[in-house]
Amino acid sequence: MNIIMCRSLTYAQRASSALERAGITAMVARAPQELTNRGCGYCVKVSPRRFLDAIGVLRRAGVPHGRLFREEPGGRYVEVGE
Repeated sequence: MNIIMCRSLTYAQRASSALERAGITAMVARAPQELTNRGCGYCVKVSPRRFLDAIGVLRRAGVPHGRLFREEPGGRYVEVGE
C-alpha cells in the first residue's frame, strides 16, 4: 500500500471520505512511526495502482495532505514527489 500522510485524524478522515466518494478504496491508519517527525500521526493508505488518481482527487477536492510514500518490497517506505 502507498501512504498519504495527513496532519491529523480529522484530515485523514476527510481525505478518506473524498477518495471513497471518487470510488478509490482508502484506509485511515496510524502512520508508521519511522515516517513521522513527532512519533505519532495519521495517514491514508491506497493501492499503488490508484495512488496518482488519489492525489488528483485530493487536490481537486481541496483536501490538504502531507508527504507521500511508496512501499517497497520488504516493507520499506520511499518518499515520492507529486
